[in-house]
Amino acid sequence: MNMPPKPAFPNPAGSRGHLFRVAVVGAASLKGKEVADVLGERNFPTSDIRLLDDDEAAQGQLEALGDEVSFIQKVRTEQFDNVDFVFFAGDTKSTRKSWKVARDAGNTIVDLSGVLEDEPGAAVRSVWIERELGVVPPPDLQPGPCVVPHPAAVVLALLLLRLKKVGPLGQAVATLFEPASEIGQKGMDELHQQTVNLLSFQPLPKDIYDAQLAFNMLAQYGDSARPSLASIEARILRDLQHIGGPELFPASLSLLQAPVFHGQAMSLFVEIPGAKLDALRVAIAGDHVVIQSDDDAPNNISAAGQGDIQVLVRKDAVRENGFWLWAVADNLRLAAINAVECAESLAATRPVGKIQ
Repeated sequence: MNMPPKPAFPNPAGSRGHLFRVAVVGAASLKGKEVADVLGERNFPTSDIRLLDDDEAAQGQLEALGDEVSFIQKVRTEQFDNVDFVFFAGDTKSTRKSWKVARDAGNTIVDLSGVLEDEPGAAVRSVWIERELGVVPPPDLQPGPCVVPHPAAVVLALLLLRLKKVGPLGQAVATLFEPASEIGQKGMDELHQQTVNLLSFQPLPKDIYDAQLAFNMLAQYGDSARPSLASIEARILRDLQHIGGPELFPASLSLLQAPVFHGQAMSLFVEIPGAKLDALRVAIAGDHVVIQSDDDAPNNISAAGQGDIQVLVRKDAVRENGFWLWAVADNLRLAAINAVECAESLAATRPVGKIQ
């Protein structure tokens, strides 16, 4: 069951009565659907939301937008005319194909595919982490793409920043468990079909992972898989540095592909000399983080549909200053919330209509 929607981040543009026109590219994708839901839940001030997708099978499909229903339309150049914000929530190919058209039309771009991080003026941003650091980005009338970080980077950055308040970190080592939904519907479909085929002794489809994922754990994909697991791990490290900045302790991490459909999970070991378990729990709890008890340990199912990170904290059995954190979050929801909050922060300086 979903938690009640949280109040939107204060939006000066909304208070001025401005209504923005929004397009979601990749509206039929898992992230696209989540973005549309979060826009409604947070009452983002919109006069029009256009649902767009390159997938021909999705075009003409009906999607609920709050109390209304809208058709998913084909991505065309004219669809970006008179639009204020464009969320690119599809795959990297779809983003590369259309983002410059949106930019040239004067749209403010929010990229959930992660492909635009190296473009001029692009900024990898998490409003959650900016608040934690007390950072207020300077206003920009013509901002470059706002790139939403990998959800694992957001979870790890938030936890490490709060742990540093307890004391200096001796070390921090994280093992991250990637869900199939982070790749998208195709990743989930292949995991499902592999599971079915294994149980019926049929050949396994390997178009996405180029390896057996069903009933298995992968430290790397097959040679033909794109993107590779190593490239995803490298992106998480880059995102961690982008959003955490010099204040963030450089954690070591290892990314594994888990045979689960949904939910970002991680096991984080930290050493903090002289720290107490209760002090760690108090420091970590707060906005976006819920501390769970041993009797109610978080898992992928409990995190589904939730907007917060669920965390279990335990003392290490051997190391005096060692602690283990087990953290789970809904990866799609975290990405969508961060995307919409990024748009909210940009709305204050966003002129209505195309910038001339």
